[in-house]
Amino acid sequence: MTALRILFLGTAELSCASLQALVGDPQFQIAAVVTQPDRPKGRALKPQPSPVKSLALRLGLPVLQPERVRDGKFIGELRELKPNLIVVAAYGQILPPAILDLPRHGCLNVHTSLLPKYRGAAPIQWAIANGDTETGVTIMKMDVGLDTGSIVSQRTTSIHAEDTSAVLHDRLAQLGAELLAQTIPDYVTGKIQPVPQPAAGVSYAAKIKKEDGHIDWNRPAREIWNRLRAFTPWPGAFTFLPGQPKPQLLKIWKAEVVEESDGRDGSPSRPLGGETTAGRLGEATLPKKPGEILSADKTGIVVTCGRDALRILELQREGGKRLTAAEFLAGHALKTGEKLE
Repeated sequence: MTALRILFLGTAELSCASLQALVGDPQFQIAAVVTQPDRPKGRALKPQPSPVKSLALRLGLPVLQPERVRDGKFIGELRELKPNLIVVAAYGQILPPAILDLPRHGCLNVHTSLLPKYRGAAPIQWAIANGDTETGVTIMKMDVGLDTGSIVSQRTTSIHAEDTSAVLHDRLAQLGAELLAQTIPDYVTGKIQPVPQPAAGVSYAAKIKKEDGHIDWNRPAREIWNRLRAFTPWPGAFTFLPGQPKPQLLKIWKAEVVEESDGRDGSPSRPLGGETTAGRLGEATLPKKPGEILSADKTGIVVTCGRDALRILELQREGGKRLTAAEFLAGHALKTGEKLE
C-alpha cells in the first residue's frame, strides 16, 4: 500500500502531538511542514522557531514558513509537493480556497471543541471558564468559514475540577492526535462521510486578552474559580492590593470555593460553617463589599465575592515567587477588611 502523502500545517504546541502521530504511522508520508515564520521572543527579542518547526527539524522534515499563505509563489510551491491531503492543527492563518481545494481529499482540521460549540481561537479556555463539565476534539473537513466545515469524527473527554487550561490542552492535544491518525484511513477510503454541523448550538470562543485575567470580585466565587483555572497559565488570574506608590499586583495560582454549605458539583470547596479548617468562620457574616478579605491565615486568604467566597491557596506578588498562602503571609501581612480590586 502506498503511503498517503500529507502536507501538515501547524504552529502552536498543540500541533506537535498530531505531527508526531502522523510521522509515527507508516500509512502516512509527510511531504512538508508549513508553520509560521520565526517570531521575536524573550527579553532579547531574538527570533525563535515555533514548537512545530523545532519538532519538524528534529524529525528531518522539510519546513516552509510563508509570511502569508495567500502568496501566489507559496501556493505554487504547495502544488509542486502534490499532497493527497492537508492536515491543519493550530496553524494561525485562514486558508484561501486555492489551498483548500488543492489536495484530492481536501483539508482536515484538528479542533479542540465539540463543534459547533466553541468555534474560534480559544475553545479550551472558554470551556473551563464557562463551567462546562465535558469537551472534546473534532476532526473537521475545512471550508472557507471559521470552523464551519463538516464533522468527520469527534471524541469527548471530561473536564475535571483540577484541570487548568494547560492540563486540558495537553490532554486534548493527545486525544486529537490519536483521533486524527485513526480517522484519516477511513476518511480517504470513503468509509467515513463528513456530516454538516448542526445549526443549533453554535457558539464562539473569542481570543483571550490579558484583561480577561483581571478578577472581578462581583462575580460569584464559582465563576471566578472557573476563570482562574481557564486562564492558567496565561494571562493568569490577577487582582490588585491598593498601596503606595502604586497598587500591588497579585497573581492567583490556586484557590477553592468557600460556600455556605458543601458544594456537590465536583469543584473544590469548603463550607463557611461546620467542622473544617474554616470552622471559626461559621459564625461570620460575609462582608457586603466583594473583594474584602474575610480572613488571612495558614489555611488561606478568604475573599468575599458576589456570591460566596474564594479561599486563595497559592499566589504570587509581582516580581516575586509563587508561594502558598502561609508562605506569602509570613512576609506580607494582610488584614481583615482590606479590599482587593
